[in-house]
Amino acid sequence: MSEFKNHLIPTKSSIKDALLRLDKLGRDAIIFVVDENDILLGSLTDGDIRRGLIKGITIHHSINEIIQSSPKFIRKGETTIEEIIKFRENNYRIIPIVDKNKKVTKIINFRELRSYLPLDAVIMAGGRGERLKPLTDATPKPLLKIGELPIIEHNLNRLSLFGIDDFWISVRYLGHQIENHFGEGEERNIKINYVWEDQPLGTIGSVGNISNFQHEYVLITNSDLLTNIDYEHFFLQFLKNDCEMAVATIPYQVSVPYAVLETQMDFVKSFKEKPIYTYYSNGGIYLIKRKVLELIPQNSFFNATDLMEKVIQTGGRILSYPITGYWLDIGNPEDYAKAQNDYSKIQF
Repeated sequence: MSEFKNHLIPTKSSIKDALLRLDKLGRDAIIFVVDENDILLGSLTDGDIRRGLIKGITIHHSINEIIQSSPKFIRKGETTIEEIIKFRENNYRIIPIVDKNKKVTKIINFRELRSYLPLDAVIMAGGRGERLKPLTDATPKPLLKIGELPIIEHNLNRLSLFGIDDFWISVRYLGHQIENHFGEGEERNIKINYVWEDQPLGTIGSVGNISNFQHEYVLITNSDLLTNIDYEHFFLQFLKNDCEMAVATIPYQVSVPYAVLETQMDFVKSFKEKPIYTYYSNGGIYLIKRKVLELIPQNSFFNATDLMEKVIQTGGRILSYPITGYWLDIGNPEDYAKAQNDYSKIQF
């Protein structure tokens, strides 16, 4: 992704300056006019300049003569996913992200991103990876490679593809290797924070120690998954059903090779010939309303299933979201070998 500052131009610039900047941007030729504090003032395209020249304005005039003063923008943490989808469907490809003061903090490009989900993401990466020893003796499991990239990087890249840019990575075992690999995310135009577990806190316990989420919704995922889940559709279904929590689930079918009888008081009431039953397993990916995370005790061992039980006990609803694409939990050497083989064949 290009450095977003290339799309910004100071308000004191000339039209000639704008032409030079637009020429460098190529097919992404739109620039956003900002003041000395990067506050968004307007936008400018080749078309705006052509119309200005037709009116007699020269390239030595100020860009303020021709800027569009009401540009489209996304206000971080406030613009809804429905509004963001509408921008994309109306072919607004390059859109500035602004903070509450209208300062431009990022530029997104819908030729490169599939969405811009208003979510925080937590990647759980603190486990020891016992079943993958000796591979994990000197390397944390999340940094074991699938193809050319570590497992965790595949997850982070896919989340970033859907526009998520506020990340927390929960680390413990050899966590400094993960921290050194990603840094704070500047090179990826994202922000990465780290949550350190002094002792094992379960599959979601460390999330209870995070107090500065940026959005009303939080996505939590295990780091040792390989999946091509559509995160936008997952989020839309979560919102549509107005649940406190959603769990990505894996359909699992059990075939019974005989007729199954339904009985009552030793009498057969009905039967099914060789039925197939579908069950749903926990896929290790969750969407949660931020307020629900208050149910997680601080500095205590706590699993995601514990949180699910608390949500149900308090009258909340949990959505099951079946993953229809690819999903693999890389927990043992056989799964790791399968992931290596599948990666070259699956569209991610």
